[in-house]
Amino acid sequence: MSRHRFLPLLFILLSGCALDDAQQPQQSERGPASSQPIVVAPDAARSLWPADAPPIRAVSAILIDARTGRTLYQKNADEPRQVASTQKLVTALIVAEQDPLDAPVRIAREDAAVEPTKVGIRAGESYPRRQLLSAMLVHSANDCAAALARSHAGSLGGFAGEMNGLAVRCGATCSHFVNPHGLPASQHSTARDMARIAFRAYRNPDLRDAMAMRSYCFRYASGRLCNLDPTNRLLLRDPHCNGMKTGFTESAGKCLITSYSKGGRDFILVQLGSRARYIFDDAQRMMQWAQVH
Repeated sequence: MSRHRFLPLLFILLSGCALDDAQQPQQSERGPASSQPIVVAPDAARSLWPADAPPIRAVSAILIDARTGRTLYQKNADEPRQVASTQKLVTALIVAEQDPLDAPVRIAREDAAVEPTKVGIRAGESYPRRQLLSAMLVHSANDCAAALARSHAGSLGGFAGEMNGLAVRCGATCSHFVNPHGLPASQHSTARDMARIAFRAYRNPDLRDAMAMRSYCFRYASGRLCNLDPTNRLLLRDPHCNGMKTGFTESAGKCLITSYSKGGRDFILVQLGSRARYIFDDAQRMMQWAQVH
């Protein structure tokens, strides 16, 4: 074979290897999560699909294969809704992909003032960015989210622009975010868009480690230690659950994004607009169903 005929063949083979690598959930990626379309609506699927799936109480939901992005179940998956603190996954992705995680962040007065869920950091204190990121993902700390966003972009408004840019790069084109923590505002996403964002977050090892924590010891600038319990109670109930993020506001309802691994298979489930009493039970029921489908 001539040298000129060999080079195109080599390029095709290398391209195929790169696509296979991009589908592995353990890989940290700086660009798009995959070179193929992910989390698309199944052909001829209706708002609720498939018909034999177990009922869940969330207003909007979607279950995907976390390795390929294939949709396994959906319920009103393209309905725009507020998603509360699950949008902290967008904040976490920007920070984990672009910022030095072991560098210090100096807390500003406006960071410390954010309510209601917070760890109580104070203006003038400094914390490693990784520590703030972990507290935000484990305990859903809004003050940590605000500090991470402001230190990255200079303002929450500037950071919101980056959130929307990252959403588009994930394929989440039906979303609009205006703050890093998910407190009520004129913003929205969909279950399918949040699955696309979660698909990318699942591939970042720093985020995977933080989201899987069943507790986190937060060290204050004073030296005081505080053990933070996870808002994702499914981590304490099911050993196969390995992340991702909870959320709740009156306008959004109870929200949960769950990642789950069992028997060599990986799943991501998004539930929006559910009730606290049922949301973890519904997640476990859907994962059990997914194992045999």
